[in-house]
Amino acid sequence: TRLVKRSGVEWSGRHETKTRMATLGTTSAAVTMRTCPAAGGGTGATARRQRPSRGGSVGAIGAMGGSRAGVMNGSRRAVEEKDAFRCRAPRRGFRAASNQNTAGAVGAATEMAAAAANVGQESSQRTDATSAGGGGVAGEKKLRVAYQGMPGAYSEAAALTAYPTCEPCPHAQFENVFEATEQWTADRAVLPFENSLGGSIHRNYDLILNHRLHIVGEVYFKVSHCLLALPGQRKEDIKRAMSHPQALSQCDGYLTAMGVIKEAVDDTAGAAAYIAENNIMGAAAVASRRAAALYGMEVLEEDIQDDTSNVTRFLALSREPLPPREGVLYKTSIACCMKEDSGALFKALACFALRDINLTKVESRPMRTNPVTQQASGPMQFSYLFYIDFEASMADPNAQNALRQLQETATFLRVLGSYPADESKLVE
Repeated sequence: TRLVKRSGVEWSGRHETKTRMATLGTTSAAVTMRTCPAAGGGTGATARRQRPSRGGSVGAIGAMGGSRAGVMNGSRRAVEEKDAFRCRAPRRGFRAASNQNTAGAVGAATEMAAAAANVGQESSQRTDATSAGGGGVAGEKKLRVAYQGMPGAYSEAAALTAYPTCEPCPHAQFENVFEATEQWTADRAVLPFENSLGGSIHRNYDLILNHRLHIVGEVYFKVSHCLLALPGQRKEDIKRAMSHPQALSQCDGYLTAMGVIKEAVDDTAGAAAYIAENNIMGAAAVASRRAAALYGMEVLEEDIQDDTSNVTRFLALSREPLPPREGVLYKTSIACCMKEDSGALFKALACFALRDINLTKVESRPMRTNPVTQQASGPMQFSYLFYIDFEASMADPNAQNALRQLQETATFLRVLGSYPADESKLVE
């Protein structure tokens, strides 16, 4: 049978074959060729046809004229055709997202957003554009915002940055903050999730999967660490430095050069309070200037972090999702797991790339449950959970279609929240 190879998919016989064509300097693409009898029984005229690839991850690639733009354009056209089919198809099995396999995560997220929009738009604030009792109206109850730590902690400052008129509610542990918000003793939670020096705070990423809270905002908070000690102490007298593990890691170079012993505690402000209450000489706390003022400590040195652009990303959490608004840049955060298959991550990222959706975070770490798997004929390996942030709202049809395509191959998918992005600038 004669196979006529042209751009796209060609017909010239009876049997369907898949072959991979690669040209030097261009992107490889899977091309489907199918033979079809011409009139009279011979091998005759060719008819051009394009169809999505099996699984719908990238789609058929057309117009392979040797240019990357042509390949991408053909892929996008195929994706648009399949998205139209996804929108027409009935949504079956959509249910609330959970820690189990969530076939209906996209439908549940969009339905929850629509339900929240029906409740009514709330007034604007910096992170989640909501006040919900934030003290903006005389006689109205203040918004209660839970955070981890003692007064003077950076989390308290981030909460006041997000909700300037709120009532900050301190809690000892991260778990207590989640529980307080779920049990209605707090209206919002503001927690750190990643730092530009110390990286992700995995404990909070684990907790958000174990609790029924939605991300409704973010705050990029510039952190300035200070070395605090009791009045009369000099820098040369300091033998121990106490603070939260993240703060110690952010000042690791400075503290190592000092030659002090690093001691981890639950909170930066708590370290300052502990030293002050117990009158500990020769010990310093790595904390904020506000903590020094609250607990009667003296600032020995400011800005001791290893890099001046030390920024922590805090996320605001709520019991209900945020209603989408027009004219606001949104982010959406998801967690997902892929099947153990070649090209699985490529297919997952292609769901966003082919719709021109920008990713702002991609991180993987081993699963908390069953992290090690054993294949029938192969060595053991880790199973990974992926955290992905992208710039789009769940009200955006492109984002909805991207997640519908992703859940076709994902073993687990959960939408953690869709929220306004913090567009503040880094000021040197």
